[in-house]
Amino acid sequence: MANKLILGDNLEILKTVESETVDLIYLDPPFFSNRTYEVIWGDEGEKRSFEDRFAGGIDHYIHWLKLRVREMHRVLKPTGSIFLHCDWHADAYIRVHILDNIFGRNNFRNTITWQRTNAHNDARKKMPNLSDSIFYYTKSEKYTYNTIFRQLDDKYIKDFYRNQDEKGIYMSDNLTGPKISQGESGSEWRGYNPSKSGRSWAIPNIIVEELVGKEKTEQMGVIDKLELLYQNNYIIFTNRGTPRVKRYIEISRGTVIGDIWTDIKNVQSQSKERIGYPTQKPEKLLERIISMASNEGNVVLDPFVGGGTTIDVAN
Repeated sequence: MANKLILGDNLEILKTVESETVDLIYLDPPFFSNRTYEVIWGDEGEKRSFEDRFAGGIDHYIHWLKLRVREMHRVLKPTGSIFLHCDWHADAYIRVHILDNIFGRNNFRNTITWQRTNAHNDARKKMPNLSDSIFYYTKSEKYTYNTIFRQLDDKYIKDFYRNQDEKGIYMSDNLTGPKISQGESGSEWRGYNPSKSGRSWAIPNIIVEELVGKEKTEQMGVIDKLELLYQNNYIIFTNRGTPRVKRYIEISRGTVIGDIWTDIKNVQSQSKERIGYPTQKPEKLLERIISMASNEGNVVLDPFVGGGTTIDVAN
């Protein structure tokens, strides 16, 4: 089934897909906008359009979409993830009546806010709608997740990487996180106890892995990691006795990307990837989701590409 593009009713096509065979699903269904999307394309004046209208109102729309999402839940592996792209027209209904109902509230992971455009100066009568929502659910508590990093910009480097030693340029960063742990993560080390401040140790494993490798890192305890970092001159103490870690720019993966995405712009009129479809989504958006929630060789399903087209890709 790898690398197939299938044109047809996605509900009927989904019914032919074997249960628990898909690792990741991204769907970009109609948004219940009550609009007809239309664009004139190419030298021949080809019209590309689709109707986003549901005669039966929101109840009809939710029923229509729910049937399809239920099939998507069936074909997902127990470790699979789903990303549902929508906007303000029906987002609350979709989350409560479809996703929470089918996947369970406990399997909700996040809502990604994608800023697809900027505000225009001619917006006078209402606050502009600049973003879409992408609901992120998994089928179970065990799922694939890869942290995504964005390259550090020059201003960030100038503002935060202000220290230097014989190893290079570094920033002084926290070694603790905002929670109390009863285990080793909250225990005292070299006179400092993070639990007294309502915090616990947050070890930068990327540095530990650079020193001893990933396998040994996974076997080490919190205190052992702290000692390793200290002995290798990665930890410094403030005048108040608070330990901080040196994060060198040479091994930095960049800034962790969270649930607000402002760095991926909508498909522009002059973009090379533009095919003329009225609500086309940028490739970078899909690339990020695929990188975040799947691994090489996984099966990715997009049941709404091009309005009713199913695409099945092994990335």
